[in-house]
Amino acid sequence: MPATLSQSVNSFFDYLKFEKRYSPNTLLSYKTDISEFINYLNSQFGIIELKGINHGFIRSWLADLKNNGLSAKSINRKISTLKSFFKYQLKMEEIDVSPMSKVVSPKIGKKLPVFIKESETKVLVELLGKRSEDWKTLNAKMLISIFYATGMRLSELINLKEHQIDFSRSQIKVFGKGNKERVIPVHNNIITSIKEYQQIKRKEFDIIEDILLVTDKGKKMYPKYAYLLVNKYLAEASTLEKKSPHILRHTFATHLMNNGADLNAVKELLGHSSLAATQVYTHNTIEKLKNVHKKAHPKA
Repeated sequence: MPATLSQSVNSFFDYLKFEKRYSPNTLLSYKTDISEFINYLNSQFGIIELKGINHGFIRSWLADLKNNGLSAKSINRKISTLKSFFKYQLKMEEIDVSPMSKVVSPKIGKKLPVFIKESETKVLVELLGKRSEDWKTLNAKMLISIFYATGMRLSELINLKEHQIDFSRSQIKVFGKGNKERVIPVHNNIITSIKEYQQIKRKEFDIIEDILLVTDKGKKMYPKYAYLLVNKYLAEASTLEKKSPHILRHTFATHLMNNGADLNAVKELLGHSSLAATQVYTHNTIEKLKNVHKKAHPKA
């Protein structure tokens, strides 16, 4: 005897919870998507059993979501949920064909990375240089300097241990996503700044933990502390709407590309797992070349 739609849904959630062992947040996301879909079916077409759901019903729901202003990214997430749901029902032989086979996901336009202009980075450096050397200013200098010099992620920098810095070779060992290791060369000026920071830190605080950056209370630096400091100085030095530490990672990569760095080298420095993630920075390089061509070529 075929299961009812309600039974099929409950069976799917049990599978996600007990076999796939999805987190509570992921389960909630799946439940929300499927509940919204079923509610739409009931309101528009009446109660429908599992085998009665076809691609036309699904397309109708997706069109309704789009008309209500839902982004392509969010719609794609809901499509992914339904694909998983109907794939499971196929596996359980509750349906013969998945209605998702005729559903096409909307294309998502790639967002170009936001970065600071090279002229604005000079303003930022001058701004930090003029401030009095209180502990927060010192932390801001270290954060912004290391972010811009290495392109690290926020989590990588606030978890950076002192033993990961190779002073003799002027390089930093970073553990990125999936604990993947990479080595980033840095300028001697950064190494000197880090040494000075360590000396001041040891005079001010009795710290045993092997962590580089600490707050003005001598505790391990946390994301919000770092975010607010970077945000404050970026707001003064640039006209960007977004002012997060990640902007400095984008700036690091963009400035390297604009000055002729090899794409594969930038990929390794950023710790990207695929070249596709790094290629987004080539757009800014192309735009720069267009401007150079327009200004310099006699036929442009």
